[in-house]
Amino acid sequence: MQPSRVDLFPGELAVVWEDGGESFIPLERLRRACPCAACQGETDVMGRRLRGPPPSLSPASFEVAQIEKVGGYALQIRWADGHATGFYGYDLLRRLGDAAA
Repeated sequence: MQPSRVDLFPGELAVVWEDGGESFIPLERLRRACPCAACQGETDVMGRRLRGPPPSLSPASFEVAQIEKVGGYALQIRWADGHATGFYGYDLLRRLGDAAA
């Protein structure tokens, strides 16, 4: 499932899906769900999740500076604090939108 439209509104990301569904995801929830290794940790060869200290977040951490499409599967969000390593897969975006509803 791919988005047919993505819009940024104050405090939330709105996604209209190909099937006509809509997701409204609060930006704070979106940032806290960042899937990158720095935010979520990494799995080693033994299957253990390794995590460093939680990222330090500021008000700029919840402001979007730029959104780019990555192939046909994800969005890359550049946050106002400079963080930009997480690729938000469309399945993750849909789950976050469903959970916010």
